[in-house]
Amino acid sequence: MTGTGISLDRALELTRTGDIWLFRGHSAADRAIRMTTNSPVNHVGMSVVIDDLPALIWHAELGRSLPDMWSGVVHRGVQLHNLRDAVLVWAHRYGQRTWLRQLNRPATREMEDSLLRTIARLDGTPFPSTAALAGRWLRGRTRLPRNKSRRAAAQKFENAYCAEVVAATYQEMGLLPRDHSPNWYDPGRFWSGDRLQLVGGYELGGEIAVQTPDGTNS
Repeated sequence: MTGTGISLDRALELTRTGDIWLFRGHSAADRAIRMTTNSPVNHVGMSVVIDDLPALIWHAELGRSLPDMWSGVVHRGVQLHNLRDAVLVWAHRYGQRTWLRQLNRPATREMEDSLLRTIARLDGTPFPSTAALAGRWLRGRTRLPRNKSRRAAAQKFENAYCAEVVAATYQEMGLLPRDHSPNWYDPGRFWSGDRLQLVGGYELGGEIAVQTPDGTNS
């Protein structure tokens, strides 16, 4: 995941709704997440870029670092953050390297409407403990009956981790098939090496390394 590096400012100019942001750190918690899910990255979020609003990131995190732009309060779990602020927090406070993967074409208005409905439903959902995350992901690896699998993305989860939130949102937007429940996905599923299959002619490009202003991610 070397990729061609660009500045954070340039990444914010380029990003569109549905683009993927990947993070990799070196803390014990980061390593535990990667080991638990057998993933090369430990965190994933997606861009929300609508009308004249600043670029936002939709994700789930254990920390309580920034105000949730949807609810206006600071909390853990599923939340919508200012994208610039979130990347800087993850780079500077958490010591994370950052990559951007872009969709090959813009999301439609219908996709954005589905995205906003998903945010309204899932915002504030708690983040699971590490042990619960492992169990949730392992249960997701067990194939569900077709009728349950197809309804999985519409559930309001008791708790949810980052990749589960992105997968559920992608399914609601029509970017991912519903062959798997959202908890089948881990952050590494959104890394290019896993060759995630989108639908409707959409594809994700390769990782682009994002450089933060002080060079933390160089």
